[in-house]
Amino acid sequence: MPRYFAFYKPYGILSQFSDEGQKKGWGSVIDLPPNVYGVGRLDADSEGLLLMTDDKSINERLLHPSNRHWRTYLVQVEGEISAKALDALRRPMSLRFKKKNHQTLPAKVEWLTEEPELPERNPPVRFRKSVPTSWIRLSLQEGKNRQVRKMTAVVGFPTLRLVRESIEDLQIGELQPGEVREYEQQNFLRLLDL
Repeated sequence: MPRYFAFYKPYGILSQFSDEGQKKGWGSVIDLPPNVYGVGRLDADSEGLLLMTDDKSINERLLHPSNRHWRTYLVQVEGEISAKALDALRRPMSLRFKKKNHQTLPAKVEWLTEEPELPERNPPVRFRKSVPTSWIRLSLQEGKNRQVRKMTAVVGFPTLRLVRESIEDLQIGELQPGEVREYEQQNFLRLLDL
């Protein structure tokens, strides 16, 4: 019987089981059954929801671009974000991935008037009194490598902290960095709209 997990990937941990150079893989943080792998990726500098399963069909059903599942991120950016930048983030933009231009799909973006309640990051984001920061909630239907970081940089507000909050209706919820939660198959597939 396949098994399904949600993992709060901590900052600095790779989305793969094994360590690579100085970076630790998720296998150094949690103990899961053999043949369980991460569905999709979060780069080492990002944190939050990473799905884990031994069900090989999930990868294609969830990640293939034609399936367009929503992924939502909480993003702390440098500076006081403008309405113009928020509007630009909502519209398709041309970004470079693997030396090719890619036109992004429209995104959903909202400016958060209050800092979201998140676990402290270790190490913390560098604080500078003279430079304000803003938080946004950004939802995408695609997941190109470092896409959120590239998008915020293009509009002039570099990403300082990036936390994947949800994929479709499957939320990170009360999980803390390094914690994992197992789901029953039916519930897992329903939350992901699969």
